[in-house]
Amino acid sequence: MMNSLQDWPEPIVRVQSLSESGLPMIPDRYVKPLSDRPSSNRPENGDANIPIIDLTGLTDDETELSRSTMDRISSACRDWGFFQVVNHGVSPGLMDQARETWRSFFHLPMEIKQAYANSPKTYEGYGSRLGIEKGAILDWSDYYYLHYLPLTLKDYNKWPGSPDYCREVIDEYGKELVKLGGRIMKVLSINLGLNESHLQNAFGGENIGACVRVNFYPKCPQPDLTLGLSSHSDPGGLTILLPDPEVLGLQVRKDDRWITVKPARHAFIVNIGDQIQVLSNANYKSVEHRVIVNSGVERLSLAFFYNPKSDIPIKPVRELVSADKPALYPPMTFDEYRLFIRLNGPKGKSQVESLKSPRCH
Repeated sequence: MMNSLQDWPEPIVRVQSLSESGLPMIPDRYVKPLSDRPSSNRPENGDANIPIIDLTGLTDDETELSRSTMDRISSACRDWGFFQVVNHGVSPGLMDQARETWRSFFHLPMEIKQAYANSPKTYEGYGSRLGIEKGAILDWSDYYYLHYLPLTLKDYNKWPGSPDYCREVIDEYGKELVKLGGRIMKVLSINLGLNESHLQNAFGGENIGACVRVNFYPKCPQPDLTLGLSSHSDPGGLTILLPDPEVLGLQVRKDDRWITVKPARHAFIVNIGDQIQVLSNANYKSVEHRVIVNSGVERLSLAFFYNPKSDIPIKPVRELVSADKPALYPPMTFDEYRLFIRLNGPKGKSQVESLKSPRCH
């Protein structure tokens, strides 16, 4: 299997280069089927937004959130799979610095970026596609993917060396987001009626995985025909997204409509990944989301993935399994699980749904 992941099936084209060439129409490779285009879906509720939750009182040592705040997080995990957090303990200055450092990277000359070109074997580095299906319809985005944890996979040489201080900023940002992820995991555990460290321990305790994917969505001459990122649910545990503060683009599926997320100032957008859906025996849902692009302005976001240790079998927590609600999923390691998306690219929720035990279909 891994031999098929050594290289991309076709030469890689950088979407940023296409955008900057001034072409009036997008190449056919980026034109989505009618049913997947942004304009063909049912109109969204313009005022709707994912819940915004104030985490004041949640620290590394204390979980002193009010009952109503805990309940709002619980409802968000069950009904939306998404919520925004403010007063989360990460400095606004660091958030802005991380985003602008990465924006500077994407505006470097192409030959500097190409030195970090990735392969489908690990995806680490500068990339422009997900999945290795020859002839697949592609998304209108470039990205940079890197490992933060475990330390055995953390390789500074695969991180950008430019702009100045880039690696130090990425390191500091990663350190703060690992801590924030741990704080949120406690809340999710308590809300499931479990010990506060239960989900964290199921992830491997201190030995979690963490990685960063920086998404760069260049201007697009025909934004109604394509997507920056196709609809998918996140395969990992918890995603903590630093959105572009000026440019909307993330859409979340809710009741068969696409809701455009309106980011609060210096908020993170948190969403449940497939691994927490499995551990919670589907009490918490990983929800499909996608990204739309526009013709007027580029967009940049940073997704931080807080994942289980890659070789631990993940299965529903025993306390959440009963005669009335049997285990919906068989055990599977995250390494086995994420191979699916690395081979097939983003495909709605087909992965986690296909896992369900036969008796549960």
